[in-house]
Amino acid sequence: MKKLFLVIFIMTGLFTSANGQGNEGYVFTPVKELKITPIQNQNRTGTCWCFSTLAFIESELIRMGKGEHNFSEMFVVNHTYRDKAEKYVRMHGTMEFAEGGAFDDVIYAIKHYGLVPEDVMPGKEYGEDAHVHSEMAAAMRGYVDAIIKNPNRKLSTAWKNGFNAIADAYLGELPEKFVYQGKEYTPLSLLKELGLNMDDYISLTSYSHHPFYATFPLEIPDNWRWSASYNLPIDELMQVMDNAVNTGYTIAWASDVSENGFTRNGIGVMPDVTAIETAGSDQARWVGLSATEKNAEIQKMIDQPGLQELWATQEMRQEAFDNYQTTDDHGMQIYGIAKDQNGKKFYMVKNSWGTDSKYNGIWYVSEAFARYKTMDIIVHKNAIPAAIKTKLGLR
Repeated sequence: MKKLFLVIFIMTGLFTSANGQGNEGYVFTPVKELKITPIQNQNRTGTCWCFSTLAFIESELIRMGKGEHNFSEMFVVNHTYRDKAEKYVRMHGTMEFAEGGAFDDVIYAIKHYGLVPEDVMPGKEYGEDAHVHSEMAAAMRGYVDAIIKNPNRKLSTAWKNGFNAIADAYLGELPEKFVYQGKEYTPLSLLKELGLNMDDYISLTSYSHHPFYATFPLEIPDNWRWSASYNLPIDELMQVMDNAVNTGYTIAWASDVSENGFTRNGIGVMPDVTAIETAGSDQARWVGLSATEKNAEIQKMIDQPGLQELWATQEMRQEAFDNYQTTDDHGMQIYGIAKDQNGKKFYMVKNSWGTDSKYNGIWYVSEAFARYKTMDIIVHKNAIPAAIKTKLGLR
């Protein structure tokens, strides 16, 4: 009976596999995996830019042999809101003032203000166990909008103190000194002790409306500091990403995640919908389906390996950026390369949406998706291949 049961079990498995039923979905095998700190949860905030960049910096310290650290996101967020408010008022309200930000906000804040451990400034002074910023953001925006109306016909000397009080009330006061690992520090003295040189971190992007191998400020609303990125052809940007991981450097990665292919189930792929719908004998299955029905069918395919993907050209990337099909949605950290059971390459991505997901807070993003939807990245300058560094004039 046991032998007969085994034969039936094997034959059933072969049958269901051949008919596309019982597919186990993606099975990923890491090829190169770098060390990261535990997954965090930005919860109901627009602060992915801070969570992802601090995760990147924490991995940098592991790489440098400085141990594992957990830094306060809200220390950086508090400082950044103060800087943003000052510029918003100086610009008479003609710039973005919202929860979003850019990687360079964190690089700038660390360089100028230092670092603070998470337990020194957890930043939840409003009766919640998890980060929730809607009320705070609304209060801040209302305040600065009132200031720029200039009811006194001259800005007072008190408006910055008033704004800072809002930030401190929600996020906690900025510590001047604290004890960490048995030693007293200021935020800047901790930075010095850790040995981080923030000038070593380089922003890279890939769009053809500016010259390659030069810098320009990426025209996205959250880049309110107008920070510049080096511009590379997409093939070379992908070379940087691969070289970084393979030589031990993680990546701060900004991407459009509004695509259907970026699922809440831990997968990021770029389905070639046109090719799928017109693929030979398979074309008949799409005839007569509504747009909603087609989307549902594509979603089923996204969750299974073997999906036919779109391989973006430089021109496709530019067109998508120009017509708002590619937008700056989310910051994450790339920390590894994996392959699925078919040998397709995926990047291993640390997200900041907590661990309640299929891969416990990790996303697997295909090379095709990253090629098309990467907005910009930050890497240590030594993660850039020598030939590309030379083209950029970097040492």
